[in-house]
Amino acid sequence: MAKIALFGATGTVGSRVMHEALGRGHEVTAVVRDPAHFAESEASSADVTVVRGNVLDPASVTQAAAGQDVVVSAYGPGSGDPGTLVSAAKALIGGVQALGEDGPRPRVLTIGGAGSLRTPGGPMVWDLPGIPAPVIAVMHAHGDALDFLRTVPVDEVHWTNLSPAATIEPGTRTGTYRLGLDDLVVDESGNSLISTEDFAVALLDEIERDAHPGQRFTVGY
Repeated sequence: MAKIALFGATGTVGSRVMHEALGRGHEVTAVVRDPAHFAESEASSADVTVVRGNVLDPASVTQAAAGQDVVVSAYGPGSGDPGTLVSAAKALIGGVQALGEDGPRPRVLTIGGAGSLRTPGGPMVWDLPGIPAPVIAVMHAHGDALDFLRTVPVDEVHWTNLSPAATIEPGTRTGTYRLGLDDLVVDESGNSLISTEDFAVALLDEIERDAHPGQRFTVGY
């Protein structure tokens, strides 16, 4: 079983990742800015170790990552600056690099966005009509974070980025999904969907199988 440090454990996706990991018997450390807030949140669990930390601070990442097998970031900017997605990616990589060469560095698994995926018709998701400007800004920030990750040699920091389907929302855990790389996964009707529960299943499967080192991949029904 893996030791997992999880940033963003109180979020819609992060909380599902945490519960999926616990259900499989993994050890989870929730890294949060305010442990008291975590204790009061719906994501709280007696089976989780809670520590104070900030995904935007490389030193904080280093402290949280020490002794872990995997560092997962489900961080999202919320209504704040989308550019912090790039800052978080850089802090994660820098924080893990700072652990040095003396022992094994944990893997880094980040949750990205769907905007930089190619649609079956050819354009990128973020080029489709009708997307609100604030959403496009977040999509491009996720894309910039992915561009940064792709500059990091995987033998230096073992990273993976997982993008959701075009629509991801709470739903049912079916345990089934289909995989893609840089192309949006769509069903027979052309829809791209995944529940947050099955997205968490895919993420934990990746933790256990390590099938996409140094890659972005995506999932959908």
